Amino acid sequence: MTSYALPRRAAGAAVVLGLVAAAPSDFAAAAAAATSDRTPVGRASVTGPLPGTVPGDPRSPDTYPFFSTTDDLTKAGYVEQEFIVSGTADGYDTAGGKVAGGVPYTTRIIVRRPAAAVRFSGTALVEWQNVTAGYDLDALWDADAVTRAGHAWIGVSAQRVGVDRLRGWSPARYGDLDVTGGGRFTGDELSYDIFAQAAKALPEAMGGLRIRTTLAVGASQSAARMTVYYQSVLPKVAPVFDGYAFIVGTAPTRAGDEPVFQVLSETDVRTPDRPADTDRFRRWEVAGAAHSGWRGQQYRAPISVRDLGAAPQYACGSPPFSRVPLDHVVAAAYEHLVRWVRRGTPPPVAPPLLFNTDGTKARDTLGLAAGGIRLSQVSVPTALNTGDNTGETFCRLFGTHQPFDEAVLRQLYPHRAGYLAKVVQADVGNVRAGYLLPADAWQNLTGHS
Repeated sequence: MTSYALPRRAAGAAVVLGLVAAAPSDFAAAAAAATSDRTPVGRASVTGPLPGTVPGDPRSPDTYPFFSTTDDLTKAGYVEQEFIVSGTADGYDTAGGKVAGGVPYTTRIIVRRPAAAVRFSGTALVEWQNVTAGYDLDALWDADAVTRAGHAWIGVSAQRVGVDRLRGWSPARYGDLDVTGGGRFTGDELSYDIFAQAAKALPEAMGGLRIRTTLAVGASQSAARMTVYYQSVLPKVAPVFDGYAFIVGTAPTRAGDEPVFQVLSETDVRTPDRPADTDRFRRWEVAGAAHSGWRGQQYRAPISVRDLGAAPQYACGSPPFSRVPLDHVVAAAYEHLVRWVRRGTPPPVAPPLLFNTDGTKARDTLGLAAGGIRLSQVSVPTALNTGDNTGETFCRLFGTHQPFDEAVLRQLYPHRAGYLAKVVQADVGNVRAGYLLPADAWQNLTGHS
């Protein structure tokens, strides 16, 4: 925009999606009752924290954890620590068939948690680190949402690709890591048990903080790995996680004891055929959002420069990186999932994205997707944000962002007050519906989204 400058996004909300402490839910009781005939998850040993938790000289990568966050955790009352986790794991194929038992492994976990117990919510978000790019990626780390809620975030290096990259990046720090049983199991057969054992061992890495609720979270390929775990491995092993969040990826179809929450961007919804919501499963679809959008790219770019020497560059068919904040919806989903686990209260349902009779996504006259969860960036748009793109490598996952020109903006919003009123109405509506947290609505107002 040039002379027609719209104000920062506005919001107003008084609805609070707070968590209420309560007795264990029916989910926990059902899960406990089902453990008698399942194989216990092995106990891993935890060593650490490792020295060098704050990035130092980039020429000396041995001094800090790979992809250590650049967020100011100290200001938020948080610490970041890295631990070595070792044990013996069982191996499973993607159908849940056991292919090995008692295979030694050594990996690492990253813990970002409140420094003081009084700040801890009791919730641990255990992320299966994504390795699609060829290295560990904390795809679901969201400093704003995690720190304001008082949750802990834990990243687990469960797969060979990520661990191999760690070993090459810093042989001194990571040279002893191995999740393949000395090269015998290179297809990540051990990853499912390693992920569960790392979560089970968390109390030894939490600085005395007491965990009440342990959630497994994974994005994209990691969601697919977690789908195999929930669908085919979990029925055979004792449960470790209280609930599961499958973000921008597949989700299991099996009805298990633990609740499952799936959150998809517009990119990820490619067919009108969907599973139905149940008392154990909830699916949300977010219009205009991308599988990998603007906020994640902005966060990771300086870290990539620091640890990899450069940030990836892409030549996409359309201007990439949707600005629709999918992370705001994911943050709301986490809070619902905690309540679901602790109280047995299911999250609200959400409208699906709409499709035309020919199987294509329905769009309005501006090109925006119809249906789905509609954040104010979509329902009161100043740009075309979609989940679609073309071009090289990962471009199809980035969505598009094309600001409207001044003429379109003047037609849509003749008066600034009218624009503000519509944004407030949209944000308040999403807060009331449960798709947006009040703090994120406030970020729209202050311009931090």
